[in-house]
Amino acid sequence: MKPVLFVTGHVPASRRGAFEALGERLPLTLALFGGPHQHGAPPGPPPAGVDVRGVDQREIGRLVASGEYAAVIVGTGGRLALPLAWRAAQRSGVPFIFWAALWHTPTTPAHLAALALMRRIYRRADAVVTYGPHVSAYVAARGATRIFDAPQAVDNEFWTAPTAQSRDERFVAVFVGRADPAKGVEVVIEAWRRAELGVAEAELVLVGPHAVELPGVSVITSLDAPGLRNLYARARVLVIASVRTHRFVEPWGLVVNEAMNRECAVIASDAVGAAAGGLVRDGRNGLIVPAGEPGALAQALRRLSEDRAFCAELGAHGREDVASYTYSAWAQAFVDAVELVSGAAKAGSVGL
Repeated sequence: MKPVLFVTGHVPASRRGAFEALGERLPLTLALFGGPHQHGAPPGPPPAGVDVRGVDQREIGRLVASGEYAAVIVGTGGRLALPLAWRAAQRSGVPFIFWAALWHTPTTPAHLAALALMRRIYRRADAVVTYGPHVSAYVAARGATRIFDAPQAVDNEFWTAPTAQSRDERFVAVFVGRADPAKGVEVVIEAWRRAELGVAEAELVLVGPHAVELPGVSVITSLDAPGLRNLYARARVLVIASVRTHRFVEPWGLVVNEAMNRECAVIASDAVGAAAGGLVRDGRNGLIVPAGEPGALAQALRRLSEDRAFCAELGAHGREDVASYTYSAWAQAFVDAVELVSGAAKAGSVGL
């Protein structure tokens, strides 16, 4: 079998294992064109056992049409990568698989200009692999028919590994994210102020480049993965309070997977993909609140602070529920899509 060409900007550390799992299942060439770090995640080491090449976006059409690849998989990143790959695949007959992350339509001029192209891709791609059921529903409403859910995953073995850190007796809540209004950190800070949890009994830890001075709130500018794992082990709750903007809606939020592996309950806004996509389940492993409403978030914080048994129950269920969100399951969705489009291409080549 010829290799499959997977076109993306870069591979952050959180996805390295996913691409390694995919490379174990089928011959794979990663074409990385660089550019801005999507969602603030910097590139990590290249996946082991995978052919990785750096490319200019302008080269992608030529690569797709080269005859070297059994299929091409492309996501939404890059101004040129997606349209060039799509046109080359159409002209050369290479099966095209779209990796879809959007579940709401951004309204920037660039996104609006691309709407006609996106509609064609949703309708005519040989297959669409999505971030989860929320994205699958979105693309199905726009004409996609051959859809595969690829569950968003982290290295569960790493995040569940034993640590020397134990759960704090206080009510510790954690927010992890960059200083971007779309991440909702201002909502979190205001909710914490309104919750009026005593400094001796509660602490909010903000991880990221945040500037705030409020009793009971501490800031850790940056943490490596082991340090973040230790922080989750201390904490009782992860707060992820993303809000929709004209250019961004949270596709997933892998911090949810990380924290659930440490038995943290999750309070998520309804603008978080992990909530819309079904991992965070209200009353089962977390609480879901309306995006941009600090009053509702404050009420959820107070509830879990006052009912530690319920908070612990949510955390325990979270660890159970996230166990099936694995690199293996993510990779298998792409394998299934490749097998479908490869079978269809073979059938077409023999006139069936």
